[in-house]
Amino acid sequence: MPSEPVRPLEAKLQEIVFPDHANHLGTLFGGQALAWMDKAAFIAASRYARRTVVTARSEQVDFRLPIRQGQLVEVLARIVEVGRSSMQVEVELIAEDLLGGERELCTRGRFTMIALDGRGRPTGIPALSEHPP
Repeated sequence: MPSEPVRPLEAKLQEIVFPDHANHLGTLFGGQALAWMDKAAFIAASRYARRTVVTARSEQVDFRLPIRQGQLVEVLARIVEVGRSSMQVEVELIAEDLLGGERELCTRGRFTMIALDGRGRPTGIPALSEHPP
């Protein structure tokens, strides 16, 4: 009997802020931050749904602190809510000073991802309550 696929609820990425990611102030472009957040949300949702997924919405992205060139950025995405075909994914950007080790939550946002069938239409996915701990 085949086993049920593992459905992780999180995805974690790490990026470094290089000069081409930074603006004239030496801080991370907001668009680059959003791209990294969307990528992590996509990975988390794809792994949970085990289906093709697309981004339907990004909302309430709070840029709390600047992320500076040379800092390490940890991108943490968590599935926090599941609908019939949709997933709410909270994403955080945590900046780390590589020399001092200090870490700060800099950006937080929420993304809505939709699972698709082979024809590109929304398709059902398991509820969170069906997900084993």
